Order: sequence, then C-alpha cells, then structure tokens
Amino acid sequence: MNGLTYRNAGVDITRAEDALERIRERVARTKRPEVIGGIGAFGGLFQLGGGDTVLVATTDGVGTKLEVARELNRHEVVGTDLVHHCVNDALAMGAEPLFFLDYFSCSTLDPDVFARVVGAMADACAAHGCALLGGETAEMPGMYRDGAYDLAGFLVGGVARDRLLDPRSVSDGDVLVGFPSSGLHTNGYTLARAAVARGGLALAAPLPELRGGTLGDALLAPHTSYLAAVRTLRGVARVRSIAHLTGGGWEGNLPRALPPGLGAVVERDAWTVPPVFRLLGDAGAVPEGERWKAWNMGIGLVAIVAPEDARAALRALPDAIAIGHVETRRGAAAGVRFA
Repeated sequence: MNGLTYRNAGVDITRAEDALERIRERVARTKRPEVIGGIGAFGGLFQLGGGDTVLVATTDGVGTKLEVARELNRHEVVGTDLVHHCVNDALAMGAEPLFFLDYFSCSTLDPDVFARVVGAMADACAAHGCALLGGETAEMPGMYRDGAYDLAGFLVGGVARDRLLDPRSVSDGDVLVGFPSSGLHTNGYTLARAAVARGGLALAAPLPELRGGTLGDALLAPHTSYLAAVRTLRGVARVRSIAHLTGGGWEGNLPRALPPGLGAVVERDAWTVPPVFRLLGDAGAVPEGERWKAWNMGIGLVAIVAPEDARAALRALPDAIAIGHVETRRGAAAGVRFA
C-alpha cells in the first residue's frame, strides 16, 4: 500500500500557487506606500505613522448569498460584497479603509473560482484606496460539499480621534438620513432562499414584479459601498452617528447608533420599498414585522445628523432621504418605532 501524501489526502499545494498567480498583479495594484513587502510572507505589514490616528478593525462574511452566487455561477459579486460590507462597518465608526485581509475556505480549491472571488476583492479594495494585505486559503476535504466555499473578510480603517463617530453625541430631535440599498446586500438570504423555495420562484426567469428583471439579478445585486456618500455628507453636515443596516435589520442595528434613553422614529412612507422585498415576503408568507427584522427594506445606511444640517445634507446627496428623527424613549419602549 502506498503511503499517504498531502495530494492524495486531498490538498494539492500547486492549486493554491496557481490560484495566487492569477490575481497577483491585481493585488499589487492595491499597494499603498505604508505597505512593507509583498504577499506570501507569514503576515502582512502596514506601517502607521505617528499622530492621533485611531485604527478601526471590522470583520464579516457574506452568508448564504454564497449559495445564490454558486448556483448562478456569479462568484465575483461576493468578493465585492465582502469588501463593501466591511468598508461600511468601518464608516459607521467614522473610519476610512486602510487594509483588508480575507479568508477563503473550501474542500477542494478551484483556482478559477478563487481567482474570480479574490480578484473581485482586489478590485474593490483598489477602488477604495485599501490595500489587500494578505489572506488565508484553506482546503479542508470533507468540510464542504463539492463546489461550496466560505468567505470572511477583515478590514482595518483609520480615523483621527476627533473625527470618531460616537452615539453619545446623538440628541433628541436629530434627523435620520437614509441611504438607499441595492437590495438585500449580504443579509437575510437564508430567509430569502426559503421564500424562493416555498414560492417555487425561478431565479433566471424575467418577472413582471421586477420590471422584467430576474430574481437572480435582484438577489445578486452588489452590496452598496457608502464611502463616497459619507465623505460628502461629513463635508456638509455634523454627523452624530451612523448605523449600517445588516444582520438583524432595523431593530438590530439602528439602536446601536443611539445612546441609552433615546430611540428612533422611522417613517415607513418616506421611501418606496423595492419590489424584491415584497416579492420575497409574499412568496414566503413572511409577516411584515419579520421582514423589517431580517431585511434592510431598501435603506442600507442611516446617518444621524444635527437637525439644522439636514437640509444641506439632502441637497448635497440627492439620493438620500429624510426618514425620521430621534426621540426620548419612554419606559420600556423599543429602540425603533415605526410611524
């Protein structure tokens, strides 16, 4: 009997080398002056200068949106999603992105899929002035079914101490400014996929509810990055705090941008909920309240601004919407009240 080798045990190192070569040049384009060395070492090095800069670290995944991307062979979108999600989380603290790390795990590495996913991460990082500093690629035979993989991203941002966003600065009467989402972003896909199955919906067929678009396209719309919008907003308004509407929907995220004792009043009629949410909710017979707990319902980011700055904010950002205000909570009232 022949002895075991790494390859016949299921891990072929040459696949990882091939995959890395496919995206090496694209990763190199993300390099910033602060980066020391290149990819391939045990760790990536980022030299931060002196001063009062605060580093902000975020991490997240893409969830079961991966299953939709795999089913439709649209792997690039989840690489973009991962970066944009982490960028937005850093923005919620007031930080600009500096560098990013990724984790890609599967049973058997497909170099083409890897290159499409991580190449898209590299492109998204480059577009945000963010270095893709390194990552980990893991082959774990037996952990995943054939063709499946998982992703995680780790982003570090920086912000001057006096530019940090702090929920403690929010006051009664401050205005909620909402930024439209492109769809589900990267959250609520387990519920969405269950609704698709229950309703017998096809992903590739044009649907009148989506103005002739397909459900697959709607579900794979990239997670919006709000970096440019927040930069503009902070130039014209006093931003008190920011909530990134991700897992947990409105009630799980908006209160995180508020101090104890204050709540948010959200005017549901301030914007039109995109049809994909209604289509999914109806197909799965999802109660209305549950939809707002699981999905962003068309608003991906909420900035809380001083009331006297709200008009300037809306003038500078035509897509932004005034969606409510901050109020003093009464007793055990919920952190979000829909009006």
